[in-house]
Amino acid sequence: MEDTIAAIATAYGEGGIGIIRISGSESLSILNKIFVPFKKQEIESRRMTYGTVKDPADGSIIDEVLAVYMKKPSTYTAEDVVEINCHGSVISLKKTLELVLREGARMAEPGEFTKRAFLNGRMDLSQAEAVIDLIKAKTDRGFDVAVSQLDGKLSVRIQEIRKRILDLLVEITVNIDYPDEDIEYITYENVRENISLIGEMIENLLSTADAGRLIREGIKVAIVGKPNVGKSSLMNSLLRESRAIVTNIPGTTRDTIEESVNIKGIPVQLIDTAGIRDTDDIVEQLGIEKSKQAFNSADFVIFIVDGSSELTEEDEEIIELLEERKCLVLINKQDLGTVVEAEYFENRLSEAHVIPTRLVDGEGVNEIESYLEQMVYGGKVSQKDSVLVNNVRHVELLEKSLKALHDASNMVSSSEALEFVEVDINQAYTLLGEIIGETVSDDVLNEVFSRFCLGK
Repeated sequence: MEDTIAAIATAYGEGGIGIIRISGSESLSILNKIFVPFKKQEIESRRMTYGTVKDPADGSIIDEVLAVYMKKPSTYTAEDVVEINCHGSVISLKKTLELVLREGARMAEPGEFTKRAFLNGRMDLSQAEAVIDLIKAKTDRGFDVAVSQLDGKLSVRIQEIRKRILDLLVEITVNIDYPDEDIEYITYENVRENISLIGEMIENLLSTADAGRLIREGIKVAIVGKPNVGKSSLMNSLLRESRAIVTNIPGTTRDTIEESVNIKGIPVQLIDTAGIRDTDDIVEQLGIEKSKQAFNSADFVIFIVDGSSELTEEDEEIIELLEERKCLVLINKQDLGTVVEAEYFENRLSEAHVIPTRLVDGEGVNEIESYLEQMVYGGKVSQKDSVLVNNVRHVELLEKSLKALHDASNMVSSSEALEFVEVDINQAYTLLGEIIGETVSDDVLNEVFSRFCLGK
């Protein structure tokens, strides 16, 4: 924390602008050694200054830049910070960074700028973790969730829960330590009610975890069915482009085709599979084998059947595989008449939702997208201002704290001594503190910030 650190803060490669970020007590001193303003003015805090970066050793000009010095504590790291805006040349950035390092800074570790922001009280740990989610967001919804957490909405909710636990701990401790004093006696029923209320608050957060994970990581959707039922037409309709070849010849798709698409704010990886059927074609057999692998690894399956003809043996084989899985069944080719009824699939597949479609014209696609949105959000947390838990570490800590409260509740039911009840309640308080970084080990901090990129 005593070192002044530096790194390239923009993406590596050519661009209009590239930024060198410096943080620490020597930031301004280092800037003064390598930067020469054109008007020879003194560098003022929070004012962009135009000049050149020069090598102090020989006076050679490295680049024309804009530099800004920001005095602590109102900076990203809560330390003195300098940012040098160079031309977006790999060589310019490399040479400028070399000068900065030579004049007293050291190379920043991944995530070290944000780690310093956390250690200096600029943000809590959940907000720091939101920074990386913000950078890696794949959709507008994922970005909104990250911004919400960076703004502290999850932190506020965790603090509210910890405040309730702390109030309960204080009451229990007073009753344990001062049993003969003139204080209000806390009953086991009071403790049980408080634990129940706190548990509900944690459960409400945990109920958003599945949606949060899918918004952050995305969902893998396999499109399956026998050849020539409309799988590639669905792929093209969802992508809004002709990515997969569509013909009336069975077996046109010989391999799996994978594409990413944003559906209602959810990052979706679509896998258009080769039609599953018996064939002597070796190349097609390989494609079918990959289709089965995609089927097994997918988070969700869209099964398409030709509604204008009777179900075949291939259809029945897929139906058997889907009996224990949540899936979407599309009865396609409605324009050619309907032989297959929705009731058949509803009876065979208890977890299936059925939609009639005419995919060649895009009919039914909007309903498919709406169903996927409903499946992810569960009709509970699609509002933009909802607090979502999308971090695996947070989920584990919430689950552990909830278990500790359940253990405490069980001891209350057994009329165990309040000293034992207090231990479990205190554990829940500590575990929740790890989410926001108030009670967290150095190993956890190192693990969290190692996931960051250099310069952030």
